[in-house]
Amino acid sequence: QVRLVESGGGLVHPGDSLRLSCAASGRPFSSYDMGWFRQAPGKEREFVAAISWDGTGTTYADSMEGRFTISRDNAKNTVSLQMNSLKSEDTAVYYCAANPTGGAWDLRTNYDSWGQGTRVTVSS
Repeated sequence: QVRLVESGGGLVHPGDSLRLSCAASGRPFSSYDMGWFRQAPGKEREFVAAISWDGTGTTYADSMEGRFTISRDNAKNTVSLQMNSLKSEDTAVYYCAANPTGGAWDLRTNYDSWGQGTRVTVSS
C-alpha cells in the first residue's frame, strides 16, 4: 500500500475555486492510477475523477466534468484536484486513493490505499 495525505480543503463561497493536493509515499508513485472520491454527509462515497499512472488519461464524474481538473506530478509524488465554479452540493470530504489494479477507475474496490480526507464546505 501507499500512504496518502490530502490537503487544501476549506470553507469557500459558491462560485469560488479550490485546489486539493494529495502527497504519496511508499511504493513508486508512477506505478498506479490515482483517483479522487468524495463523501457528503449521509451519502455514499462517490467517484469524482481519476488519472492514469502517466497522466495521459483522465476521467470525471458527469457532474464534475468541465469544472474539475485532475493532474499529477510523478516527480513530486503528488496528485491534485482543481475545483472551479464550486456549488453547495460539492460540500463533502474529499479523498484521494491509489488504484494498483488498472481496473475501472470509478469503482472503489479497485483502490487499495486511501487518505484521511480533506473537508470542503461550499456555503454562502
